[in-house]
Amino acid sequence: MSSPTLSAAPTTPVSPAEKLTLTVIGLGLLALLPATFDADPWRAQLFFYVALGLVSAGTLVWAARTFGRRPAGVQQDNLWQRSSTGRGAVAWLTALVLTGFYVILYWFSSPDEHGNFGVLNNLVHALDPLSQVLRNRPADQWFLYGTFYTLAVLVMGGRALWKYRHSPYQRIRTVSVMFFQLGFAWLLPGLLLALQKPEYYFSYFWPLKYDYLFPGTVSYLLQDGGPGLGVFLIFWGVVMSFVGTPILTYFFGKRWYCSWVCGCGGLAETAGDPYRHLSDKSRGAWRWEVRLIYPILVLIVLVTALLWLGAAGVLPAWFTTARPSQFSLVTNLSPVDGLGKIYGFFIGSIFSGVIGVGFYPLLGNRVWCRFGCPMAAYLGLLQKHFSRFRISTNGAQCISCGNCSNVCEMGIDVKQYAQCGEPIIRASCVGCGMCSTACPRGVLNLENGPREGRYQASPLIHADSLRILS
Repeated sequence: MSSPTLSAAPTTPVSPAEKLTLTVIGLGLLALLPATFDADPWRAQLFFYVALGLVSAGTLVWAARTFGRRPAGVQQDNLWQRSSTGRGAVAWLTALVLTGFYVILYWFSSPDEHGNFGVLNNLVHALDPLSQVLRNRPADQWFLYGTFYTLAVLVMGGRALWKYRHSPYQRIRTVSVMFFQLGFAWLLPGLLLALQKPEYYFSYFWPLKYDYLFPGTVSYLLQDGGPGLGVFLIFWGVVMSFVGTPILTYFFGKRWYCSWVCGCGGLAETAGDPYRHLSDKSRGAWRWEVRLIYPILVLIVLVTALLWLGAAGVLPAWFTTARPSQFSLVTNLSPVDGLGKIYGFFIGSIFSGVIGVGFYPLLGNRVWCRFGCPMAAYLGLLQKHFSRFRISTNGAQCISCGNCSNVCEMGIDVKQYAQCGEPIIRASCVGCGMCSTACPRGVLNLENGPREGRYQASPLIHADSLRILS
């Protein structure tokens, strides 16, 4: 006879309505195959929009049926028993499809002389009408990616609004990332292109968007943006990176960006929400986090500084500027340009895209934010040492259920802090508030209080002080 404490939690029965919506989503995903490979452009475009419509509508209806009929609250039952969220076959298949898409997007979709985008050709040209309306030019592989990205944030954001409808903080946070992705990272850059101005993403800053403060990018913005817009874009980037970020982080911690504004965080909080429990909570994972994320920040600071020293004439030109070869038309990279190319390939492409998103179903939804993002490292240093933000804990109320640690996407063992009544002041914490939302006892509270007493633990009730009533 098996022990009741070791038995699996009862699974929630799937209603016929939910099965129908899941079937609709499956049909939408299947429709992407003819949309990708059909030789007839008109049919491919039709299948493409049918696929997007079925997946989007099916997901929103499924979320309404699944979460709307349950009592409000964070329910994390049976996540490790499901193939999709427990690193089973469905999770591996999902990871394979996502990583395959990123590999094709980054390295096998550049247009040829005939405007063919390889495997993604049908999907790219299916968006030509929308791209013409928004950007006044045909679509390319990056417009396809941006559209997919934005749609994922909006649709899965709708799912999150249903799931966390009981929490005002989670509702506001979800609407915020949806707004910034749609407006600042999709619509505004497209409108700038339509006006024959430089494409610029207002919600991304250096060092995350590392080339925004490179001398070459600054020259490009001044040339194509003109003395008005170009100067404003440069001013916006510099001020937000070196003035706005420290001030906002002082008052709100890194959550103002990582959980409310950033597109990477927006995708993680919406499309990646089903996988937040997969983050590794071990001390070994924390060591790798420190070994990776801070050297990456140092590297991009070094590259940026060297490029500006070269532009100022302090360093020899060969050290910072690419030059044509004497024997061919091939361009020789300078040491700094070569370092920048290496950074862009391994960190900007493989780490942030292929691994950072493709491995959601296997390693959790914040792999990039936790181990690779230089902006997260920059914000984390400010948050830990100069911010008012912390998560206070009331250890006397903690029942050690572990819900807080389970939902922490940054691999923080929140329960350990809560049991001791210690405030959580960690550089990696993105302030998503899920630990507080999932806590059944109100133990955790996100605070922007004064820095005095920031590290002071909450008083615990000693066992000798308890009075047992019969």
